[in-house]
Amino acid sequence: MLPKSVMVLLVGSCLAAPMAAHAATPDAHPPAEGEKLHFVPGLDQARPDASLSPERLAIFAPSADPIRHTIDYEIWDFALKNMIVSMGPSTRQGAPRPDPITGSRIKQGPQSRYRLEGSLVLFNFFDQDVIASFKEYRQDLERVAATLDIAALPRNEQLAFWLNLHNVAMMEQVAKAWPIREPHAIELGGQPLDEARFITLRGIPVSLRDIRENIVFRHWKDPKVIYGFWRGEIGMPQLQPHAFTGGNVSSLLDLAAADFINSLRGTQKNGSELAVSQLYAEVAPFYFPDFDSDVRTHLAKYAEAPVAKLLAQTSRTSPTIRDPDIADLNGGARPASYLFVSSAPGAMDDPLVGCTEKVGQAACDLLLDRAMKLQRMIRRDQPTTRVFFSNIDLPGDPPNKNAVE
Repeated sequence: MLPKSVMVLLVGSCLAAPMAAHAATPDAHPPAEGEKLHFVPGLDQARPDASLSPERLAIFAPSADPIRHTIDYEIWDFALKNMIVSMGPSTRQGAPRPDPITGSRIKQGPQSRYRLEGSLVLFNFFDQDVIASFKEYRQDLERVAATLDIAALPRNEQLAFWLNLHNVAMMEQVAKAWPIREPHAIELGGQPLDEARFITLRGIPVSLRDIRENIVFRHWKDPKVIYGFWRGEIGMPQLQPHAFTGGNVSSLLDLAAADFINSLRGTQKNGSELAVSQLYAEVAPFYFPDFDSDVRTHLAKYAEAPVAKLLAQTSRTSPTIRDPDIADLNGGARPASYLFVSSAPGAMDDPLVGCTEKVGQAACDLLLDRAMKLQRMIRRDQPTTRVFFSNIDLPGDPPNKNAVE
């Protein structure tokens, strides 16, 4: 229910807690009988000149001899569940053009034909305390990296850390810049957001692109990792309503891959060609060197019947799908404070929609469209959610059990 989500955000910062991303302690997770408990040692600061080295991020290469250890993301998980609206699985039908505000030609809210896919963030409800809490939590994760040897953790624990750090940092900067229509237009110190090294890990300045390409893409071979990175754009993989953990990261990435590949954001038919997201061209040097063949093999792994049919009907692949609009319930603009009316009889009282002037007319209309979409899916016996299962570690299991390669 939207009103409860709004209330959680307006109460104050749900992230600002010292060392919220603390490493799990022996008391919280006692070892199984006979199992030896290992601690990851504290680290010295990186060399002052490390940021200038071509191999400045080599210290984050995964260890071949991991130590069993976990990091707690409970607060980030709680925040995610209360600041995004999941639009449900794609029906592979583009959303119609939104109508102008009643009595005017003004169009507000998300205009994208993909606005009923993925997830949208409630940026309009972020006050200054909430926005500041994203920076505090990002810095908290930086302190974790300064305290623990991230590279010595099991691979899935490492991957969860990098995905969460990237997404928290992206949320921080988009929230600070909002209202803004396209996240890629954000600049920090005159540099594009993707290139700005505003994250500091062991004294080394790091950018969002560094995390994706120079750490994760460099050391993880499975292309499903690309779906864990939130870019703030409605046309990219969605922000999941769960924090990544060592236990869920593999399954949650499978779910994210299936959601994106089987959506219009990921695949469409364009004449005799299969149009795919430009994301695949961006990551091609790491995962799809033989682009057409490799992308199709990857898509086929997660393709449901409609997309499998597109693969069979086409012989060429073209990375032409892109929508850089912000993944925001209000479309990157503050809602107008006039001409607020209910979207339909009783809509103002609908507990699912929860429309108010704070939400805004355009967002209310979108939430009503979402409710109607989900109702149609239920009538057609289509699933309205996707389910994933976390891995369960048993005594004696190796640290890298079910690791994402």
